[in-house]
Amino acid sequence: MDNHDKWMSVALEEAKKAEILGEVPIGAVIVKDDQVIARAHNRREIDQQALAHAEIAVINEACEQLESWRLLGCTLYVTLEPCPMCAGAIIQSRIERVVFGASDPKAGCAGTLMNLLNEPRFNHQLEVISGCLEERCSSILTTFFRALRQRKKLFKQGN
Repeated sequence: MDNHDKWMSVALEEAKKAEILGEVPIGAVIVKDDQVIARAHNRREIDQQALAHAEIAVINEACEQLESWRLLGCTLYVTLEPCPMCAGAIIQSRIERVVFGASDPKAGCAGTLMNLLNEPRFNHQLEVISGCLEERCSSILTTFFRALRQRKKLFKQGN
């Protein structure tokens, strides 16, 4: 297992925590100098906050840990391709590398719908690596949404 797989496995652990809470299972970790400095998962439903994405939470935690808004030398591992909001936060925090697992055909802004993370007009450029443990990252999401649809179907049948 290479380091990217190792750290994405930690992000998947965070995604599982989100799933247990009934959240969309997305997890994220930030690594600097081969150490996890922050970890987080989705909390939008629990917190009833539109901004409670895993990436935003993990960036906030990393900034606190490093006592800086500049996350220089850091790599963000996230199980799902960042959305436009998270891509903006990644750029603004000066993260140097993003490694993601599953592509997001509905909101992906690291190459799927658009590529905000590699937009040359921004003042910060970063490396993007896609498809890390893609099958595992996709599977946890597919399983979650399949079960959610099934529960909704059963609920409708019961009413």
